[in-house]
Amino acid sequence: MEQRYPRNSQGWGPAAIARERTHEYSYPLKREGASQPACCWVSLERSRLPVPRGSLGIRRGSGRGKGQPQPRRLRCRRRRRSAGNPWPRGWCWAHCSPASCCCSTPTPSPRCTPAWPPREPEPPPGSASNGSGGCRPRRDIVFMKTHKTASSTLLNILFRFGQKHGLRFAFPSGRNDFDYPAFFARSLVQDYRPGACFNIICNHMRFHYDEVRGLVPPNATFITVLRDPARLFESSFHYFGPVVPLTWKLSGGDKLAEFLRDPERYYDPGGYNAHYLRNLLFFDLGYDSGLDPRSPQVQEHILEVERRFHLVLLQEYFDESLVLLKELLCWELEDVLYFKLNARRDSPVPRLSGELYRRATAWNMLDARLYRHFNASFWRKVEAFGRERMAREVAALRCANERMRRLCIDGGQPVDAAAIQDEAMQPWQPLGAKSILGYNLKKSIGPRHAQLCRRMLTPEIQYLMDLGVNLWVTKLWKLIRDFLRW
Repeated sequence: MEQRYPRNSQGWGPAAIARERTHEYSYPLKREGASQPACCWVSLERSRLPVPRGSLGIRRGSGRGKGQPQPRRLRCRRRRRSAGNPWPRGWCWAHCSPASCCCSTPTPSPRCTPAWPPREPEPPPGSASNGSGGCRPRRDIVFMKTHKTASSTLLNILFRFGQKHGLRFAFPSGRNDFDYPAFFARSLVQDYRPGACFNIICNHMRFHYDEVRGLVPPNATFITVLRDPARLFESSFHYFGPVVPLTWKLSGGDKLAEFLRDPERYYDPGGYNAHYLRNLLFFDLGYDSGLDPRSPQVQEHILEVERRFHLVLLQEYFDESLVLLKELLCWELEDVLYFKLNARRDSPVPRLSGELYRRATAWNMLDARLYRHFNASFWRKVEAFGRERMAREVAALRCANERMRRLCIDGGQPVDAAAIQDEAMQPWQPLGAKSILGYNLKKSIGPRHAQLCRRMLTPEIQYLMDLGVNLWVTKLWKLIRDFLRW
């Protein structure tokens, strides 16, 4: 009988064991066929439940971070029972004989049950027009925050909206992501209790739809953002390269070009943090980043993303994306104003072009297929919105952003980290280089705009602390880095 299980670069550590014992998973185990006895084979089909190593002949994940359950043949093993307890402790075991086994089915985690006074049902996403005056702002939002896609800028927009309206965020505990690159689980949410309900989820995670779905109301809006895979790979390589050991053996002034000339020579899918260097979008969305691009599963996953997400934004057309988002959520123009955050200083190495660009695209072919699909669907949405109307809305957004730039930013431009005067405005930097730009806040801002200016310019880590998130792991790591001058 075929068994499937998720491979995870983090293995099944104490946190996973604790989650299993408290049954904080969406999927109960299912019996194979109603005619079989209750105490018999169990199926891990479509399940994320951890399985103890050695029990079913399953090896620890190789570090590749497989996103989809992989078929394996179940090995039947027996476990000794203690005299006081006839069933093995801590785990649910499958045995060969129905007469000698029994598995307790874990209770699924309760779905989100809002404690606040119920509001009138909101219309489905996209069913109301912002200009008609007949819609109300949507407040229940899941933002699947992908890496190196201008997602920090969109995160700031969501932070401001949630803070302005007193909404409840599902934040990670101890750090600024949900134990990435492990799959998201509800137990990773700060102060989580079964049945807890949240308005906004927006920090970095490896997406697990059912776990996320159980934390928000049924009418929540799901959004994410994509980027040209070659450009994303270039940005990811420069930003995360120092924490990917397989890049350390690259020499010369242009390590990226050297890597792309023969990526198979340097890339090890089982290497530490290797997921940053191939099909990162596919990985973040919870899928297997090592799939054969010709596999039918690739298109199935792309269509699944289309079914789950109400809007997929594009980094290259960020203003147009925000106009569509404003329309979808029935927000005001002020709600989607932004400054570009977490932007990298221009590299002395030339950007990818020509043959290297084509090589980067081919190396990230899963992401390329994903991007092509949603690039096409994006422009269909623009056509439905109206080209002329889109041009007017984009012009209004850019005009308002320019006005805020003159009001808020000292010097009017981003500056290097060394030139930032206020520590509260210092962005998080990659290891080994201070390549992320930040801003200096003007000292003379009128009371009407002072708060908005500060919030628009506040980097992610500082904003999380302002919102009351416990970031003790992130703070400890910063202290270590500062001490070692990394």
